Amino acid sequence: MKKTAKNKQENYYAKNKKAFHDYIILENFEAGVVLNGPEVKAIKKSQVNLKGSFVTIEGGEAFLKQAHVSNYKFADIKTLDPVRSRKLLLSKKEIATLAQNLDQKGVTIIPLELYPKVGLIKLRIGICKGKKLYDKRETLKKRAQDLEVDRAVKSYK
Repeated sequence: MKKTAKNKQENYYAKNKKAFHDYIILENFEAGVVLNGPEVKAIKKSQVNLKGSFVTIEGGEAFLKQAHVSNYKFADIKTLDPVRSRKLLLSKKEIATLAQNLDQKGVTIIPLELYPKVGLIKLRIGICKGKKLYDKRETLKKRAQDLEVDRAVKSYK
């Protein structure tokens, strides 16, 4: 878990910030991830990167592709591929919903964040649609305006 400059706890191991910038998130799902022991240790030390990763549906099962989990320094098993495919644990109904949405043009499934939940590691995935350039500019303008308002309120107090 990471701490910000304001000593505020954020409850996630890894967050795909680029996904929030490049995509409009239409719907969120929570999935379990099938991991090996050293991968769990590495994720708990935040040695994971979700940038550029995606979810595919193959044979009625969901898989996380291109997520980089570094090898754990003290692990006995050193031969694990850091970017191997990892099976996601979802119900058949959720997989059917994902597959149905994946058939639409311009829609993809992107991992948003890895976080702890009752001793387990969960992955939040989102059904996403790509943003246009003008949407990205609009988001940046809104963020800048929000920062200005926060600074003004803070300086007023």
